[in-house]
Amino acid sequence: MVVNSVHWFRKGLRLHDNPALQEALNGADTVRCVYILDPWFAGAANVGINRWRFLLEALEDLDSSLKKLNSRLFVVRGQPTDVFPRLFKEWKVTRLTFEYDPEPYGKERDGAIIKMAQEFGVETVVRNSHTLFNLDRIIEMNNNNPPLTFKRFQTIVSRLELPRRPLPPINQQQMDKCHTKIADNHDQLYSIPSLEELGFRTEGLPPAVWRGGESEALDRLNKHLDKKVWVANLEHPRVNTCSLYASPTGLSPYLRFGCLSCRVLYYNLRELYMKLRKRSSPPLSLFGQLLWREFFYTAATNNPNFDRMEGNPICVQIPWDQNPEALAKWAEGRTGFPWIDAIMTQLRQEGWIHHLARHAVACFLTRGDLWISWESGMRLLLDADWSVNAGSWMWLSCSAFFQQFFHCYCPVGFGRRTDPSGDYIRHYIPILKDYPNRYIYEPWNAPESVQKAANCVVGVNYPKPMINHAEGSRLNIERMKQVYQQLSHYRGLSLLASVPTIQEEAEPPMTDESQTSSGPDSPPRGAAVNEGTGCSTAPDSSTVCASSTTAPHPGLEEAVTSHPSQTACTSSGSHTQHPTAITSTSAGHPPAAAASPSPALTPAQSSPSRSKPSSPSSSCPTLSPSPSPPTTLTQNSCLGPRRKSLTRKVRRSQRQRGRQSYAPAAREGERRADEEEREEAGGEERMEEDVDQDEERMEEETCGETGHQ
Repeated sequence: MVVNSVHWFRKGLRLHDNPALQEALNGADTVRCVYILDPWFAGAANVGINRWRFLLEALEDLDSSLKKLNSRLFVVRGQPTDVFPRLFKEWKVTRLTFEYDPEPYGKERDGAIIKMAQEFGVETVVRNSHTLFNLDRIIEMNNNNPPLTFKRFQTIVSRLELPRRPLPPINQQQMDKCHTKIADNHDQLYSIPSLEELGFRTEGLPPAVWRGGESEALDRLNKHLDKKVWVANLEHPRVNTCSLYASPTGLSPYLRFGCLSCRVLYYNLRELYMKLRKRSSPPLSLFGQLLWREFFYTAATNNPNFDRMEGNPICVQIPWDQNPEALAKWAEGRTGFPWIDAIMTQLRQEGWIHHLARHAVACFLTRGDLWISWESGMRLLLDADWSVNAGSWMWLSCSAFFQQFFHCYCPVGFGRRTDPSGDYIRHYIPILKDYPNRYIYEPWNAPESVQKAANCVVGVNYPKPMINHAEGSRLNIERMKQVYQQLSHYRGLSLLASVPTIQEEAEPPMTDESQTSSGPDSPPRGAAVNEGTGCSTAPDSSTVCASSTTAPHPGLEEAVTSHPSQTACTSSGSHTQHPTAITSTSAGHPPAAAASPSPALTPAQSSPSRSKPSSPSSSCPTLSPSPSPPTTLTQNSCLGPRRKSLTRKVRRSQRQRGRQSYAPAAREGERRADEEEREEAGGEERMEEDVDQDEERMEEETCGETGHQ
């Protein structure tokens, strides 16, 4: 019997580690590789030009690789349900293969195609290679529910076998066995379209920062591993100004489009670790960013409403404001906060921003300042994986997975800590390039003479801040508090969803680069970005803000009382302290995780009235997370060994008190919490040791740095 195979590319745009493609080649007489592109989707979907350019470049690279094997890529315009009946008949297809898509929309689409193929007598072969693990198996091991805490997810994954080893790339010998004649007019019939054909205007389009394709992905992987000698010690790269720019070793969009196999990355990291550590087995934390990706895929795979509030059983129903004008200013980089505007400008130009930057703009849009739904941000912000993007947005907006809403990112201090010189702002907002460092993050505080000397007057050449951050964040924290007080089955902050992870770029093009693990996009512990940890005052009001006056839920009072009431940190231009003065913080405290799905996640019935913010100021509400006042590390001071030891003990006791005090409201939640705590007790102790080690290393680094300033 003649076997005519068609392999359908969607994600998985590669020839290496492609089990579905290998199945297409196995015993076949002819093989055609197809990509179905819907031109209507290009114009109708809210997908940026950078993502489409990346996709087209990936297709061109795939076609080029197939040419070397005497084959070609067949790009067909239309929708799969319309295209396949024609191809089945025209090519006399007997076998259709494709990679398993774990997302709800993909599963529904593929189910329809499988049914159609059966009607045409076409065998379908589906293989998983987009995720490391079988997501259905993870759900089955969690009593047929997706684990909604990262720690629980890790516990289950640790019981699974290692992911399957990646397959080698297809080769010339395999292709020769199923040679398919390529028509002379192939380019006229099945060519890859240009951006112009898809309706995009390319005049003035800058060169691509991220070039798409498998070849580029594998080249970046090699460079990425050359940088990763630190994996042997699980060290986190220090975040600096350079981190905010696109890295030549970044891998996020390549994982999203499947130009790079996640299993290839996994085993390269594993083998490098074992080589450097003399064959010792690597910890799960080595693969942290890949596991966060799996975590969100697992949470979303059976939830078709994962990308919205309505009908989403794990999402807190928060009564966000409708404010199209504010949303437009945020999306277009016209907020009047240079740090936020620079990030949004980079996103618009390059289609990618660093995870620290995503923290800032996501918090600013949602619970931090503008009180606009994360759904609006997800549509406008990143071209990410559907699951990872939605999950990250729910996390950062405290709509699911994470409830420490009293931690708020200051749009002035957060950026200054990451890039004290302000060069990142000068690069993306050149109109501010002549502002001195002291005012680059808050130009509205610069004297009129300084503004005129910089040829940029606030309110004329650059917008005034659209909101008073100090007042807006206080109001929003109160609103979040009211929302959480109404959750009848709220479990509190007892489950910690954190484990140290590698600093890895593992998110989609707009989407992503990587993180250490206080959350899917959490910043490194040494970067002073735990915004709930206090405030260091510098001449230019480098403030970090977080605030809370009372517990967000009656059952959470003990935990929140460890966060003293708000104080206002206001800058003083007369201070001579170094701008990068560091405040001793409990940055090792991991974020909490959400409870299992509950129908009781209902919207708040009332919230404080939204008063019109007064004129902008550089003051930020701040919060000290420990019972004792924060100790500021200046050039001449550093924690001694005894103080360090005491600090670590206090932090550990705080974590223990936190777990003990946050009892579930419902008995069922209590029973499940007890079961999970028993299962994870051993891992939790190890996690606390890791946290303490990280805090000790951070303090030592801080002392060393302050001594050299």
